[in-house]
Amino acid sequence: MEKTRKWRWGVHRWWILLFSILTFVGVTYIAVPIQPHIQVAPEELGKISLFGLPPFPLVNTMTAMLLVDIVIIAIAFAVRQSLKGGSMVPKGITSVMETLVEALYNLTKTSAGKWAKEIFPWFATIFIIVLVANLWKLVPGFETIGILHESEHGYAIQNLFGNVHHVLSEEVAHGEAAYTVVPWFRGLSTDLNFTAALALISVFMTQVIGVRAQKAWYFTKFFNFTTMFKKPALGFMDFIVSILELISELAKILSFAFRLFGVMFSGTVLVALVGVMAPVFVPSLVFMFELFMGVIQAFVFGMLTLVFMAQATQGHGEHADH
Repeated sequence: MEKTRKWRWGVHRWWILLFSILTFVGVTYIAVPIQPHIQVAPEELGKISLFGLPPFPLVNTMTAMLLVDIVIIAIAFAVRQSLKGGSMVPKGITSVMETLVEALYNLTKTSAGKWAKEIFPWFATIFIIVLVANLWKLVPGFETIGILHESEHGYAIQNLFGNVHHVLSEEVAHGEAAYTVVPWFRGLSTDLNFTAALALISVFMTQVIGVRAQKAWYFTKFFNFTTMFKKPALGFMDFIVSILELISELAKILSFAFRLFGVMFSGTVLVALVGVMAPVFVPSLVFMFELFMGVIQAFVFGMLTLVFMAQATQGHGEHADH
């Protein structure tokens, strides 16, 4: 009979105790947590100019976006190279991506039916981008390593080697130079520009798919004059409802953008505050919660896109057959 491995608390508890002691010593004497500078807008790293255009600010969410793109392209390239071998049994990252894509497609097929092939690329792309962006945010050093900027309200620094410094927890004396850290990367979903852009793409493509499915009849969803002259009273009510439908469609942009931004930015603030006030044990629980919320928000954003696109392909009222 095959023996199953059991959790041996007597052995593992010593490892837990050891890491707890090391964490306590580290945050007390070696790397004391400091309160980071928190602001809603992304921090500027410098200015860049491309193709002779006027210089524009390079913010740390733009570098995070490039990193997310590189990771997704690298995963796609790794899967492609793995499939070139001709092996029928996926392994490693190929197996993970095949399972993920298959699950997402089956979900799309269940919700959208024959329009699954049209909707799936948008649903899967939005889900994967938001998921990778939210998971990168939890990598150690992602939002804590960056460029030192001299500031009126900051901390003292200590040189480690070369041009690398460590920010100390002590406040500087009056008249001395104080510094704050502008991180090279910041969570992409904490930038309202990113979430608003995704929301615009999602809502716009919902209208495109709706027009492809229902042709010109799709616009009667927003401007319903079809029963105005046949049944004036009910027709007027249908017209009012269609205007409300138009307002609801525009409100989806705000809902999409601020839901993702609000949840992920509040998570950043929570991690920063808890890391300073209770640096032992509690931050681990907060990071687990952030991991959970990052996955859930990616799924919610993608799933809402899928549902709205699937609804746009369905007729309404007396024009359902069209």
